[in-house]
Amino acid sequence: MEILNVSAECFPIAKVGGLADVVGALPKYQQKNGVTSKVIMPFYDNDFSRGKSFKKVYKGHLKLGNLHYDFDILTLKEPLEFTVYLVNIPGLFDRSEIYSYEDDTERFLAFQLAVLEWMVQLETKPSIVHAHDHHTGFLAFLMSHASAYKALKEIPTVFTIHNAQYQGQFGYDKLRYFPEFDLKKMGFIDWDGAINPLATAIKCSWRVTTVSPGYLKELKSNANGLEELVNQESEKFSGILNGIDTKIWNPETDEHLVKNYSSKEKK
Repeated sequence: MEILNVSAECFPIAKVGGLADVVGALPKYQQKNGVTSKVIMPFYDNDFSRGKSFKKVYKGHLKLGNLHYDFDILTLKEPLEFTVYLVNIPGLFDRSEIYSYEDDTERFLAFQLAVLEWMVQLETKPSIVHAHDHHTGFLAFLMSHASAYKALKEIPTVFTIHNAQYQGQFGYDKLRYFPEFDLKKMGFIDWDGAINPLATAIKCSWRVTTVSPGYLKELKSNANGLEELVNQESEKFSGILNGIDTKIWNPETDEHLVKNYSSKEKK
């Protein structure tokens, strides 16, 4: 079995919050359990990438409406404990920050399209696609309903909600960015009169997980406008408690601490 995690963040490559910690730890422990687990994420022009060497494994082209972008899929020459693919889209992701740009909608739509363009030509496709947060929210929809990616339709999709307060919604003036799909399926991408990637993922993914059973319970009454949808789709939801990578976040050895410490009493 091969799991492909698709995420905007992954520790230690690019991190804003807990999303990076999960995506940076989960594949390591899945691999220890005999499951091949990989990550694909954007290539950022940050401190990590400036200090590393990469090799190109794929060169592709994508269309975002009338906009055209060439992109490369890269891997690290000195790999981590699991395989990481980085999507390099010049003009969109060759920046130091991960979020908070005016064109974030275009950036993360292009990222998802690049992932799909790469996946559709793979001779051996992943067994499961595991998408994380709204930046990857259209993958399940496009895999099922976009004509260009029909070869991916039978791949099971899992979507994890790390933070439902950020949903990435935008207006229908940007519908032009989508590849061709059956317009009768428009309802899958709509929520409250806008195109909402988080809502789309909940509707279209085979399974949805949250970062804890408690967070799932919370989302049923506090999901920033998606409470009705969470309750409607509750049968596909599971709350799975996230752990931490105790090898990385160990107060006895963590180099980022001013002073290391232990719960064990010194004699």
